[in-house]
Amino acid sequence: MKRWFSRLILIIFFAIAALAGYLFLFVQSPLEIASYPKQITITQGSSIRTINEQLYQEGIIPDKWRFLVLAKFSGDAGKLKAGVYQIDEPLTPLQLLDKLAKGETSITAVRIIEGWTLKQAITTVLKNQDIKQNIDSEDSLREALALPADQKLEGMIFPDTYQISKGSSSEALFKQAYKKMDTVLQKEWNERDPSVQVKTSYEALILASIIEKETGATKDRAHISAVFNNRMKIGMRLQTDPTVIYGLGDSFNGNLTRKHLQTDTPYNSYTRAGLPPTPISLPGEASIHAALHPAQSKALYFVAKGDGSSIFSDTLAAHNKAVAKYQK
Repeated sequence: MKRWFSRLILIIFFAIAALAGYLFLFVQSPLEIASYPKQITITQGSSIRTINEQLYQEGIIPDKWRFLVLAKFSGDAGKLKAGVYQIDEPLTPLQLLDKLAKGETSITAVRIIEGWTLKQAITTVLKNQDIKQNIDSEDSLREALALPADQKLEGMIFPDTYQISKGSSSEALFKQAYKKMDTVLQKEWNERDPSVQVKTSYEALILASIIEKETGATKDRAHISAVFNNRMKIGMRLQTDPTVIYGLGDSFNGNLTRKHLQTDTPYNSYTRAGLPPTPISLPGEASIHAALHPAQSKALYFVAKGDGSSIFSDTLAAHNKAVAKYQK
């Protein structure tokens, strides 16, 4: 009896050792995938059994049990993250498990540029084939953000380069950009210069959007902000071309005329006092900061010098001389 029991123990020992060796060989050997690159999309909430079945069905793992055993024994079974993964070269099952547990998803970069309009941003995102498209207009974005039907979204998306997983939705991207704009704007608003003429953070966003369109020169932003703050302080109209152009919409052909400046629209800052009703572009952090931290200046005028920078004047006479020098 003892002899049979000893033999049974020995058989079990060798079986376990053989199984361990078999699993060890599996863990350390590159997976045989038919072609590269190979993409895997793991959906949110997928269990390890669902993921294991998916990997088998897509020809990434050779059977339904060894990867599952590896995941459970490693302690990573509950750590696998959703996203789009790309396999560019042979991986061992252990390397694949590590990739999924760390969430090393395949990334696409989406750049939204300062000074763009919301329409330009949506159009650009729509062209990205790595993104699941479910936002195609301001209306659909407003609905996704659960905002009132009359809420304007111009200016409320933060321009930046966003690194997102391939297969992510455009809705997720825009929600991230919307949240970031709110975070940046509120921080700058809380730290604003008490002398600024804007009364709300939304007014600050409007002013920042104008500054963004008026200059790309970092050193000039605070001075342009000072000009507009000084004008608002004395009740002078802003008289800024970018607001007029925005108000013309798609009818603008690139040539701003005197007639355009004299034609009244809600965005014509030559015919109407104060700020326009909404932002006219997507301002970056530098322009938001400038709007709320104007330079210490009495300037009421500025004119482009032709090199990307501007010259600032306190009086109309000095401004006219600058115009004659740099634009005529």
